[in-house]
Amino acid sequence: MFKSFIAGILLGIAVVGGVLYYYPAVDQFRERSLVVVRPNQDSTESFHINVPMDRILIGAPGQQEPLPAGLQWPDDEELAGTRAELFKIRNGKDAVVGVASRIAASHTDTGDVIEWVLHLPARGSVYMTMQPEATDAGYRIGELATGTREFSLLHGPVTERWIAGTSKSEDAPAGRIEITMSFVAKELEEI
Repeated sequence: MFKSFIAGILLGIAVVGGVLYYYPAVDQFRERSLVVVRPNQDSTESFHINVPMDRILIGAPGQQEPLPAGLQWPDDEELAGTRAELFKIRNGKDAVVGVASRIAASHTDTGDVIEWVLHLPARGSVYMTMQPEATDAGYRIGELATGTREFSLLHGPVTERWIAGTSKSEDAPAGRIEITMSFVAKELEEI
């Protein structure tokens, strides 16, 4: 009797495992990556954020209209020069492919810091550090510092720039933030 009970439990686990394998409970849709590969160089991928439509959160001290409404930024002296933002990010086909967070901080001891984290649910996350000053052409230059999953073995330069909107329509974005990553695998660079 006891052996039949144990055999029934093991058989039940095997059946449930088989069903979940062939019919997964979560089927994460993956938008096709729009990567441009340049021969004998690097790969480039661009994302953009339509402002203000894709903005999810703004956290900064003394903000008149916080997003989401009612957000209370901590009244802490250490956070006085800090601004945190959360966005939806889009690929070249204007499809939402993930979320991005941007932290900008100004501190008397460490100077200005700008950091981005892009999270693409079906692919992984990317952590980027940026120079606080923009170039004469309007680009802020940075570095892909580290990543997870498919970005874990990649590194390379990153650019961020603001492109002002030109449409006069009421529902058109005021502009967009464009983020372009140029990356190469770490082990390929060592060859």
